[in-house]
This record gives sequence, C-alpha cells and structure tokens, in this order.
Amino acid sequence: MTDESNIPLADRLLALWDHLGLRRAHIATQVPADIVGLVAAHPDRIGGLVLCAPARLDPAGFTSVSKRLLMIAGAYGLTADLAERAVSRLAGASRVTLEGYEAPGWADVVADKTDAIVGSLHDFLRAQAATTLHGPARSGLHAGISYRIEGSGPALVLLPFFLAPSQWEPAIARLARDFTVVVLGGRHLGGIAALEDRARSESYRAMVRNLLHAIAPIPGQSILDVGCGSGALDRLLARSVAAGCAITATDLNPFLLREAASLAAEDGLADAITFQEANAEALPFDDASFDHAFTITVLEECDADRALAELFRVVRPGGRVGVIVRAIDLPQWWHLTLPDALRNKAEIPPQSVGPRGVADASLYRRMRNAGFADLACSPTLVTFDQPNGPIWRYREDHILSLLSPEETVIWRQAADAARAEGLLFMANPLHCVVGSKPVS
Repeated sequence: MTDESNIPLADRLLALWDHLGLRRAHIATQVPADIVGLVAAHPDRIGGLVLCAPARLDPAGFTSVSKRLLMIAGAYGLTADLAERAVSRLAGASRVTLEGYEAPGWADVVADKTDAIVGSLHDFLRAQAATTLHGPARSGLHAGISYRIEGSGPALVLLPFFLAPSQWEPAIARLARDFTVVVLGGRHLGGIAALEDRARSESYRAMVRNLLHAIAPIPGQSILDVGCGSGALDRLLARSVAAGCAITATDLNPFLLREAASLAAEDGLADAITFQEANAEALPFDDASFDHAFTITVLEECDADRALAELFRVVRPGGRVGVIVRAIDLPQWWHLTLPDALRNKAEIPPQSVGPRGVADASLYRRMRNAGFADLACSPTLVTFDQPNGPIWRYREDHILSLLSPEETVIWRQAADAARAEGLLFMANPLHCVVGSKPVS
C-alpha cells in the first residue's frame, strides 16, 4: 500500500490544479515553502505570485518567477528586513510596504490591512495571465487538500497563513468580484502542516511527555491547553498519560480551532477533546476550574504575565501548570561543518517575540512572580532531522534568507555532506517549567 503521507506537496498541488482545470493560476501565500516545489517543477502553471508578509524565505527557490513575484511586507520588523534582502536577490520582483505596520508571524495581516492588500493584489495580478474559470461556488477535497471556490474570472489560489486568525477571509468577497478565488486548507499546508510536523519529531514528543510526566495527571482529572494550535499535542495527550482525563483545548485563532477539531475527528478523538475559543490573557473560565493546565509556544505572542496570572487563577490549589516557550537567548545548533562567520549567523534563533511576550530565561522568574511554587525548570533542546518537512523548511529558510549567494552555496554543500553521512539535523532550544499552585 502506498504511504500517501509521503506524497510531495508539489505533486498534491499539481493534482489539484489538474482536478480544477487550472492550466495556470495566480497564487498568494504567506508560507513560501508551501509552493517552492511547484515553482521549481512547474513555473509555467503559475501566473502572478504574491508572498504576503512571509516570515521565512529562501530567495533562491523563486528566481525562475521573480519577474512575476510581488512581496508584501511590513514597514519594520522581521518581515521588512526579510523583504529587503529577498527583493535585492530576485531581479524584477516587486515590493509593497504596509506603512506604519509590523507583521510578525502571528499577525492578522489581512484583517489589519485589508484595503492595502486587496488593492495590491488587484494592481499586480491584472498584468499577469491566469486561467479564467466560471461556475457556481463549490468546495471539496482532492489530493489531501481542501478547497473552496468563490467568484469568477482569472484563478487566484489563496494558501493558508501560518497563524493569522482571520486568514484571507476579510478579503475574499472583494477579491471574488474579479477573480475565481480558490481557498485552500488541510493538514498539508501552512501553520497546520508545520505544527503537525513539529509534533512528529521524537525529541519534541519526548519534551512534551516529560512536561506531562511532571504535571502527573490521573484519569478523571481535567486538563486545560491554552493555545492548542492544530491540536496535535492534545491528541498525543489523549492517547498517553492523560487517557481518561477531560481535555479542554483552547485557542484564540478560530481557523486553527476548526482545523484542530477536524483532525481530532479524523483520528477518532472527537469525544476525548473539547475545543473552545479563548484568549490566554482573559480565559473564559471560573476560578479553580481545572486540575492542571499547560501552554506550549504561546506566551511569546501575548502578554505573558497576564497569561500566567490567568493560568494560576483557573487551576485548582494543588494543581500544576506546565509552560514551554522558544529560547531566543540560547544558541540553536546545526550539525554542519561551517566557517565560523557563517556558523555565528546560524546559531542565532529567529528573534520572534511580541513586546509583552516571553522567549527567554525570564520565564522562570515570571512563574515565581505569578505565585507558582515548587518550580521544575528545564531548558531543553529538541532535534529536527527531516529536511523535506515543513518545520525544517520553516527554520532553515530563516537562515537562508540571511546568507549571501556565496554563503548559500557553502551552506548547501555542508548540508549535502551531512545528508550523505546520514547526520543532517539541527537542535532548537526551548525553556520549560512546571509549577504548582499552593494549597493555601
């Protein structure tokens, strides 16, 4: 039997193109890694290409379509710096700056800048050629990718953002006046694919299992997950030490919640997990509602101290709370033989943290200040070793966006050598802590 999970994403997209009759289609996405394979193998099937506030990008993968490429980025911050570097290496590429706006990876960019983004897509794509489709709105699933079609005119395929709560929704009705808008989704694209891929890493799962072991839930107890994302860890939880526990998985992002609920149902776990929309800074639960709680790579993106206070509030006395955040204050490590100057660049993790978030060792002090006791603190490295996977691409593309063409050649040679030895991997640092709510 063929393992359909190993089908390359480019092949899935090509199959969908053929299924829908898209000889040539415009594409807009935030995640360049989702379409780089299609760009490499079938550039003729792409009309105009719009990268909307990408947080990661290897420019080398897009040279063949650079004259048909538009980069939309914030005026400052990581996406602005990335866009400036990328456009300088992509001859003929265009750029639109969202004035006065920063676009971190979790920004709701289309909701925040609807007029500017819709106008930019109209202005840029009308000069490009794409298949014109007509017909009623329809939806379906093909090659593992869900699709929803609205409007008529040249085809514009919208791939998922990484974490944006509203995704493309604020712009779809207006875009559908002039384009056949094809909205894609499912477990193989965007942030869902990266979160699912991350959860398949054995060392990542081991880190989560260690956290759950320290929390030590027993059957019949209730557990709250704040910021569940794709729900991958809740499904792991439902099958492991917390089998028989009442799991409530929350997220502020309605798109992620819908996808998480769908994936839980596909895995036969719909009755084991309750999904609910919730803001980490103002949880919609009474005091002492849960026996235990955890949150993983969420407090970087919100007011961390308010979120910790909320976790303390909703857990019962004697309950335990586990927190994991990215560690931008520790080096990441690539198992590559590199010159010192290049290695120094590669060791710095993406400095991705909100103004009130936490992504460093201050997490431990913040936990203490929030009232938690008996802290078990454990800075941790997790390993990723699947270079064709979404989470690897997400991390490596950040490095490649920083390198000169000459450095990129050195990097790729080093990666090829490590792959040939069967020793291609990287280690990513995180801060982990479990604390208890005092009984009195």
